[in-house]
Amino acid sequence: MKTTFLFVTALALASCAFAFDPSPLQDFCVAINNTNVFVNGKLCEDPKFATPEDFFFSVKEGNTSNSLGSKVTPVAVNEILGLNTLGISLARIDFAPRGLNPPHTHPRATEILIVLEGTLYVGFVTSNPQNRLITKVLNKGDVFVFPIGLIHFQLNVGYGNAVAIGGLSSQNPGVITIANAVFGSNPKISSDVLTKAFQVDNNIVDNLQKQFWYDNN
Repeated sequence: MKTTFLFVTALALASCAFAFDPSPLQDFCVAINNTNVFVNGKLCEDPKFATPEDFFFSVKEGNTSNSLGSKVTPVAVNEILGLNTLGISLARIDFAPRGLNPPHTHPRATEILIVLEGTLYVGFVTSNPQNRLITKVLNKGDVFVFPIGLIHFQLNVGYGNAVAIGGLSSQNPGVITIANAVFGSNPKISSDVLTKAFQVDNNIVDNLQKQFWYDNN
């Protein structure tokens, strides 16, 4: 009886570990953009109506003429409907010289990044209480992994433009840019909360909340 219980418990834990995205029960499940029905993922259209366009998207060079000097072009289920239930997506990240993809997190995906051009300083921070910073300088052809949910960033430290591709383990990985979420929330987080959390003067918090927090996604 004890052995059976342990086996069932192990299966349950394994199911939780791998159940980030819904698994396909057929060859594919092309998404239907129906805003009137909300499910965990997207509804599927009849496979016999699938077309090549359901599995195609053309990624263009991103416009880095902004305050961050970077542009993220996502290729997820909203861009390729055929990604529905397949548990993967990617993003192209373009960097101007000194361009930054600021600290952010993907709540539903691990990211694996490969540098196509340029030199990037990348890193992530582990969870409490260690909050250990793990960083590396990447050159063309180098690959780095950002574990699911951890805050991470990429900075172009080269003299020219840089380009990277990030593969993500979800059809809809989500993104939370830390500065935007904390200081650019709508409505604003109370300054009483932020002054105590960051141990700074109220004027500093007010100034940060007045900034325009650019979204490079």
